[in-house]
Amino acid sequence: MSDLDRIIPETRAAKNCARSPRDFGNALPVLNEIRHALERLVETGEETRIDLSGMPFGPGDLDRLTAWLGKGEVTATVEALGPTQIQETAIPGVWLVDYRSGEGQRLTLHLEIAPVPELLRPQPRDLAEALTLLDARLEEDQGTPPESS
Repeated sequence: MSDLDRIIPETRAAKNCARSPRDFGNALPVLNEIRHALERLVETGEETRIDLSGMPFGPGDLDRLTAWLGKGEVTATVEALGPTQIQETAIPGVWLVDYRSGEGQRLTLHLEIAPVPELLRPQPRDLAEALTLLDARLEEDQGTPPESS
């Protein structure tokens, strides 16, 4: 066997390894954690956030986990200090939340197990202000909607 015959198979093997992302084996434990979080949500209403950025989670793990969770019907983008993408998974109550900087770099990635992601819920003080704002508009315009800006 020539040196060339030995190099070609090694090169092909290296290319195949380079294409498949490293998998640390953390996707299945995270799925089990999600299962327990869903059980708590159903039984007690307790919501859970799992920080995927804070664990030894390789790109292969993320690909495997997102494939298992699937994609749901709801996607939302929140623009505050950078875009935050919220994706419902195919598992009701399990949301993938990807926070990014203004330059588009990922700041953190987590799963939220909740009926609605916290970021999409108005704060109680905002609800009180909403009532005041609506009352003021009703008084001012006597039911005529303001012109959009």
